[in-house]
Amino acid sequence: MNGLLVRLSISSVGLWIASRLVSGIEVLDTPTLILAAILLGIVNAVVRPIAILLTIPITVLSLGLFLWVINGAMLGIVSWLLDGFHVAGFGSALLGAIILSVTGWIANAYIGDRGRVEVVMMQGRGGGPRLDR
Repeated sequence: MNGLLVRLSISSVGLWIASRLVSGIEVLDTPTLILAAILLGIVNAVVRPIAILLTIPITVLSLGLFLWVINGAMLGIVSWLLDGFHVAGFGSALLGAIILSVTGWIANAYIGDRGRVEVVMMQGRGGGPRLDR
């Protein structure tokens, strides 16, 4: 449950940053922002895998760049389903998808599978693991 709340917070922050940086993305208030993050998670869990499966040839031909279009479409679906969350057009959705991806990558680099902040410690030359041959 803790991991779910952390990931919800990450999505909410990403949507908030996107609404601040992209002029075509507007969020009415904080409850709408949280609801949009929840709905985006549901849409990404249900609709996105189907969209990816149906567009495998285009995704392969575009070397994976079509996934960016799919992510933008998921933002568009959330905008269509939720009053108070507005995405002006497909260009705004694509820019918002980039911002959500970057914030997700940055945050998930520090969050483990259980939703806890993880610290990776590196040891110097003398204290690291040794391979004997």
